[in-house]
Amino acid sequence: MSGRQSAEERKAQIVAEVLRLADEIGPDRLSTTDVARAIGLSQPAIFRHFPTKGALWLAVAEDIADRLQSCWAAAEAGATGPHERLKALIGAQLSAISETPALPSILFSRELQVDNQALRDVFRGLLGAFQGRLVAVIRDLQAAGDLKRDVSPEDVAILLTSLVQGVAIRWTLGARGFALVPEGFRLFDVQMELLRAKEGACDA
Repeated sequence: MSGRQSAEERKAQIVAEVLRLADEIGPDRLSTTDVARAIGLSQPAIFRHFPTKGALWLAVAEDIADRLQSCWAAAEAGATGPHERLKALIGAQLSAISETPALPSILFSRELQVDNQALRDVFRGLLGAFQGRLVAVIRDLQAAGDLKRDVSPEDVAILLTSLVQGVAIRWTLGARGFALVPEGFRLFDVQMELLRAKEGACDA
């Protein structure tokens, strides 16, 4: 078997290296020279696969999006009942961040926020897709009488998304001094208890 990689394999290797280096040195400090050196390629070889740095970042975003959507689908498919589905979705998102520690840094990078509209569009669409999945499950919980009905499903989805983002940022800034997934689940349970419909309570 030849040791030569196909173009697709090489591109996947480059994307994986960007994610590793973005965690190690930060997305805003990362250069194509860093990526080339880490893989053992010349810088022009990187540009043969990705004509611009923006195109490289877009490929990174699309790789993240594909993996996250697969994780969400698998999480929901493996859960029974709306509460378990909701918790599985939150767990899938937390696990993905734990396994791709550069993700919070990329989301708040200059590359995303200022320099790369296409990258921003991918992540905005991804956030919308995640919240859409949450909203569908939250509606099921409200219909079953398990969650307060005087809070909009969209607002609950924003709360839960913000919970994930907040614990991920705290994990990142705190040098990952705690286990992300268990801490996220702990806070999810607190949030859900606050939103749970109490017996005998009247809906607004």
